Amino acid sequence: MLTIKRVPTVLSNYQEDSGEPRGCDRNCLGECCLSVSKLPLYAFESDARSKISSSGDDEPPSDFFLNTLLLGQWEDRMSRGLFRYDVMACETKVIPGEYGFVAQLTEGRHLKKRPTEFRVDRVLQPFDPAKFNFTKVGQEEVLFRFEPGESGSGRLLEDDTVGGDANASNVVAINVSPIEYGHVLLIPRVLDCLPQRIDPDSFLLALRMAAEAGSPYFRLGYNSLGAFATINHLHFQAYFLSMPFPVEKASTQRIPIVEGLSHNGVKVSRLLNYPVRGLVYEGGNTLKDLSDAVANSCICLQENNIPFNVLISDSGRRIFLFPQCYAEKQALGEVSQDLLDTQVNPAVWEISGHIVLKRKKDYDEASEHYAWRLLAEVSLSEARFEEVKVYIFEATGLVESEKEKMEPGDNKGAPYQSPSPVGTASPHLKVA
Repeated sequence: MLTIKRVPTVLSNYQEDSGEPRGCDRNCLGECCLSVSKLPLYAFESDARSKISSSGDDEPPSDFFLNTLLLGQWEDRMSRGLFRYDVMACETKVIPGEYGFVAQLTEGRHLKKRPTEFRVDRVLQPFDPAKFNFTKVGQEEVLFRFEPGESGSGRLLEDDTVGGDANASNVVAINVSPIEYGHVLLIPRVLDCLPQRIDPDSFLLALRMAAEAGSPYFRLGYNSLGAFATINHLHFQAYFLSMPFPVEKASTQRIPIVEGLSHNGVKVSRLLNYPVRGLVYEGGNTLKDLSDAVANSCICLQENNIPFNVLISDSGRRIFLFPQCYAEKQALGEVSQDLLDTQVNPAVWEISGHIVLKRKKDYDEASEHYAWRLLAEVSLSEARFEEVKVYIFEATGLVESEKEKMEPGDNKGAPYQSPSPVGTASPHLKVA
């Protein structure tokens, strides 16, 4: 059994005392309270076959879901003092260099916490109700429910009783240890107590949330067990950062597919000239086409016990999949001590180029060389990455064209061009 010790991230104010008995007097997300609760409900268009870029004249303003609802409610919780620190006061800078890695100093994120032992050699682990899970979260940390509507465009029911639909409730809650402005958790079917593992329905839900937000600067991320997920209860994370991530600007090489995707329009590429090797999925005739292609790839990795991270980018139109091995290397003593001393846990945000540092010294000395060196330890070797790609393609029915294989450097993607953002800029970001 491989384990590592690290300081766990506190996602909820109820996490540290989760061993105490709970009852209906605390207004939690458990069966005792949720069904009789009134939580705002955002009902999104339920037709998963709809095109990714679909819109209609009767839809609410394009910025309603992100600005008015999600970020507005997030700021309300900030004004109530529910966060462990003020993330907007944290120092953040763009590191000089070709890639534009973002460094952030968040000293309060690990204070007063002792290192905890995590098992890192099992991507799939059963849900353990004795450990902290999101049913123990207080409802004051919940922003709204996020569920499919009967028809039409998204709408908000502000005083909706959960009632008999409690078991199907997807909730959006704050992360009380935020990395950035608007940092939230999407928890699918909270009462089903699903372990941290991707399934097609939950992944499509995450893409629906990205599409509803409608901003290239609001991304969702996923960390598997063994790839720095802290809580074994299914959840995605999301936040707003008003600049492209370095990985979004990286060049890509299209992988020519002769079987498996010709009918649904999904395109698969691999990253080039980036410290972490990964696959990029985009296109698709419908949102479900793209979602299924990525979800099935993730399921393959889970079943083969390969830790991974996922970044949902560009309003759900572009998805990055990163098999990784940092925690395994750490457990085997193969990561240099100076990298371990920084206490950086390279999960989806760090891999994407937003590196959260916990010591002032590391922040002041942050360089592109350091960022590249850290992330290179995350990546699979070229040989191992090719093996994993074969697993994914075989499991998902994809066949790569032998005749049309391109040399490295062919079909390089142009620098990432974001549309005009919808949302508020991150005011604490600066160029070093």
